[in-house]
Formats: sequence, C-alpha cells, structure tokens
Amino acid sequence: MSTSYRINEIFYSLQGEGANVGTPAVFVRFSGCNLSCDFCDTDFASYTLMSAEQIVEAVTAFPARLVVLTGGEPSLQVDKVLVDALHAVNKFLAIETNGTKLLPQGIDFVTVSPKETGKLALFKADEVKLVYQNQDVEKYLHCISATYYFLQPCSVFDGEKYVDNRADVIRYCLEHPQWRLSLQTHKILNIR
Repeated sequence: MSTSYRINEIFYSLQGEGANVGTPAVFVRFSGCNLSCDFCDTDFASYTLMSAEQIVEAVTAFPARLVVLTGGEPSLQVDKVLVDALHAVNKFLAIETNGTKLLPQGIDFVTVSPKETGKLALFKADEVKLVYQNQDVEKYLHCISATYYFLQPCSVFDGEKYVDNRADVIRYCLEHPQWRLSLQTHKILNIR
C-alpha cells in the first residue's frame, strides 16, 4: 500500500516571499498543522488524499522546476518517498516549515518560519522568515543558522481589506540590518 498525503491544493504561481521571490513555482499545500496561529491564512479542513505518483503527475503539468512544499505544516507528511519521487522528475524542492519537526534528507531549500508557540527541532536552514508582531526576533539569529533572515509584516483582514504592520517591520529592519524585509508580493500583485 502506498502512502497517501493530505493535499489542500496544488497550484502554479510566482513565489511571493523570501529569497526566491518572483520565481515561478508549483506550490503543493499540505493540509493540517501542529500549531494554531491567529494570522494563518490556510483552510485545513479541506484536502484530497493523493499518492506520491499523483502529486508528481500534478506538479509536472506545470513548466517550473521549483516546487514549494507548504502548508499547513508540510513536515508532518513530507517523507523520503515524496522527496525522491519529485527529484526523479528533476524538481528543485523548497519547504516552508515552522521548524518543529525534523525533515527528510534531500530537500534543496529550507525556509524555517518559527512560531512562539512551537518548540524548534531545526537549527539550520537556508532562510528564516518571521511574521513580525513585535516579538523578540533576535534569538533566532543565534539559534538558527541561515543564509538569510527575513521579517514579514503581519497581515490580517479587518473585515474590508488586509492591513499590516509594515511600518514597524521597516523600522525594525533599519535598526537591525541583519534582517531583511520580505513583503508578501503575491498579495500586492493579487496573484495566488
């Protein structure tokens, strides 16, 4: 019996955040998370059970080499079987994780987005991306070794439109130049 993965959606767009911003990518959004963040924008209730082969088939329908495993929390489901299946079709795998679970070997680009409520299990990544809510972010410079450190405004829907704290983030980055600003350009451009 093959493994099934709970997939919320698979879609093609531009990476909207972090070091790979603007890069065409296939997003594989996993359903489910081990944390509960008030700013989360993912519906975890809906999913389709898919095999690794079905995911590969859906991903290869698009021309991009970059595949972003996201969620929810993809580390709850991503395994060596899926990583190997996507590598077999020459895909470059990125994962966006809260860092509370260890990852299978072979993922090409790791984004850790730690949350205050989660206990870290990952201490090395390609990039750290934090949704900034005036919390202590400096500790992540010391506990996670990464090439890039990004702060992202916290965006919430106020009933009429999205509002965020980007002025606070800009000010913090200017005062602490180890951090870079990461805007959610997909929301600015009104794409997925």
